[in-house]
Amino acid sequence: MNARPAAPAGGRPLRVGLTGGVASGKTTVSLLFGALGVPVIDADQVARDVVAPGTRLLAQVFENFGTQLRRPDGSLDRSALRRLVFTDLRTRRQLEDLLHPAIRVRTELLAAKAGGQYQIHVIPLLVETHAGSQYDRVLLVDCPENLQVARLLARDGCDEQQAQAMLASQASREARLAAADDVVVNDSAAVDLTPKVAALHQHYLALAAATGALRSPGDAHPTED
Repeated sequence: MNARPAAPAGGRPLRVGLTGGVASGKTTVSLLFGALGVPVIDADQVARDVVAPGTRLLAQVFENFGTQLRRPDGSLDRSALRRLVFTDLRTRRQLEDLLHPAIRVRTELLAAKAGGQYQIHVIPLLVETHAGSQYDRVLLVDCPENLQVARLLARDGCDEQQAQAMLASQASREARLAAADDVVVNDSAAVDLTPKVAALHQHYLALAAATGALRSPGDAHPTED
């Protein structure tokens, strides 16, 4: 497990890095936190923002990885890009090197604006990128791998071989569990997640209050909406 800061740096809100394998239920869990009024910053959405049509970064993606990724309207064909990077580790690393600096900058801007007592940062590749130490807590959405495959088949319309390749390209379930401070098991109906998220919400509010007491009087305090 990564070392955690004793208190959020610079008086900022507590940051919870939410992660999990593909089709584990990260989006569902993040939406439940959002419904409780918690600021949610989704790395996938940030990644979409930085390659919006007309941006220089999108042009660089086409230049480096091919114009076959361009949709007729000029936007990025994310499904085609996903297929490309899931089958080629070197290409995935090149794409990450191109996008991640811009993603980090935009994430920090959004986090500073969002405020809140604590924030949920949805980071699908948190374990793969060894980013756990950047967060005060790591929350894992966990489920059995056979359930991930079943969800991928139903959600994406891929075949089992493609689904297994997606799982193989990510960190193992064991590695994610080892990196987590908190775990939400998502192996049943979505409605069963509601009380689990509610309990974690209270836990994180208590942690935020406790770590807030550790801040020096001169620290800036976040503004809540």
